[in-house]
Order: sequence, then C-alpha cells, then structure tokens
Amino acid sequence: MVQIVNLRTARKQRDRDTKRAAGDVSAAKHGEAKPLRDQRKAQAEQDARKLDGHRKDD
Repeated sequence: MVQIVNLRTARKQRDRDTKRAAGDVSAAKHGEAKPLRDQRKAQAEQDARKLDGHRKDD
C-alpha cells in the first residue's frame, strides 16, 4: 500500500533539515573555545611564516 505524503509537511521537514545542517556548520565554525581558536590561529600564522621563509626568490 502506498503511503500518503502531505506535501506541506514534507516541505517543512526538508526546510528544517536544511536549517539544522546550516546550524551544524555554524556551530563547528563558531562553537569552539577561545583558547582552541587562538591556538589554531597561531598555528596557521606559524605555518604561513614557515612557508614564506622557505620561499625561493628569483
């Protein structure tokens, strides 16, 4: 037997899932503790300096 689907409910559920996924991305981006963010930023700066130091100028 075929299940009857309410299109309005299906659309709302799809929208909820989309917003939840966007929220998860935002939480991952902004949800870390300040010391961890600072550590990641310092590591990125150190990596950039190290890479620039090994750059060969022509």
